[in-house]
Amino acid sequence: MQAASTFNTLSTLAERYSDIPREAILKSDLLRLGVSFSPEALKACAQAKPKSYFIFSFDRTEQKDLSPEERRVVPEEIALIGGPYDFKRTIVSVRINPGSPYRITHKEEGLILSLRISPPIPPLGLGVGREGGDIEKICDILLPSFPEYYGTPLSNGKPVSDIAPTIEWGYLIYLTIFRLCQYFGAEEECQFCDINHNYRQQKAEGRPYTGIKSISEILEALSIIHEKDREKSSRTYTVTGGSITTKLQGMNEAEFYAQYARAIEEKFPGRWLGKAVVQGLPESEIQLLKDSGYKIYHPNYEVWDKRIFAALCPGKERYVGRNEWIRRILAGAKIFGPERVIPNFVAGIEMSKPHGFGTIDEAMASTAEGLDFFMSQGICPRFTVWCVEPNTELSRTNAEPPPLEYYVRLLQVYREIFRKYKLPVPPGYGEAGLGKAVFSVSAFMDVLS
Repeated sequence: MQAASTFNTLSTLAERYSDIPREAILKSDLLRLGVSFSPEALKACAQAKPKSYFIFSFDRTEQKDLSPEERRVVPEEIALIGGPYDFKRTIVSVRINPGSPYRITHKEEGLILSLRISPPIPPLGLGVGREGGDIEKICDILLPSFPEYYGTPLSNGKPVSDIAPTIEWGYLIYLTIFRLCQYFGAEEECQFCDINHNYRQQKAEGRPYTGIKSISEILEALSIIHEKDREKSSRTYTVTGGSITTKLQGMNEAEFYAQYARAIEEKFPGRWLGKAVVQGLPESEIQLLKDSGYKIYHPNYEVWDKRIFAALCPGKERYVGRNEWIRRILAGAKIFGPERVIPNFVAGIEMSKPHGFGTIDEAMASTAEGLDFFMSQGICPRFTVWCVEPNTELSRTNAEPPPLEYYVRLLQVYREIFRKYKLPVPPGYGEAGLGKAVFSVSAFMDVLS
């Protein structure tokens, strides 16, 4: 029944919100619900770039509940393309969910994405050619190629994929320097975040998973990428990690993360565009980040509503506070320039139980207020689609994510406010537009043009 319900929802929303591309609607739903793989599809994925678990799990199930093949060969991302509706290439981060109504299978013509429909129902909206009477094919699937640099280990034997994995179809090098967070336990951790649990489960599975990456490891991995990425597909790097509330290796958060940009820019001046995804920091520390070589500052504010922020981000509320966090975002705009301050929010947590809004209208009004506040001052937030990861606090009260309609309406509202203030496309995200965008954890770049 879930697949049939999903099918009808896709069809209805595609008709109701015809200004939002079908690809963006489907991408949002795949990020909500995850996707499963047939055994034959997993065999075909074995030569693709695998999931690196670069910071969070971004899965709907735990590692221990996956098969060995699912743990090792599921791809980092997939691209939706072609099929009966001639989809333009749309890149989607893979979130594994064996119970998802979406399934990737392998046919003679290659990999396809299907909805498992049983019993068969008449075609509606996204309804397309049937295969076998109970499978509704949606589109074809492309896999990310295994980069040459992934096959070159560091001198200490660690794989490049552990130290400097690439996402967004190879565009972004994701450097999670500190794989734990000092907001620890239910009283401090963000209620939707599984960074600490993900670290524990990856280590338990025996995966190479460095807790604190040294500058020397980072520089060696980047040297390998620089040498072997001959087409220069990688254009940016992100330096990030868990929040530092006291000291780490004798340094505060800004000092700790600033040293990496300083070393990267000294060795590879101008090769990549550097981004710092850190907390809302005091002005002197924001200036330190800029002086060290970062070009973009991401002080993620997670959720706009004051009450929900306090409930879902208890550590951030305690150490910084929502109002001060916003003030620091504005301070960052003075130092970096407003177009280079790009805070993220986790779309959907504003509807989470028990603290969130009960209706889509209420949630949209709140989120739109936050978007208008920032965009009116030249700051263009981005968003990721909330993945209800197991062993987070919110997974205890939220078996299912918010409705797909919320995300479709969010794409509409985001684009409307973006156009209202005539903002430039956020730098460091590649081209915008359907068939061009590479950002894989929401469809915001797919609907901008």
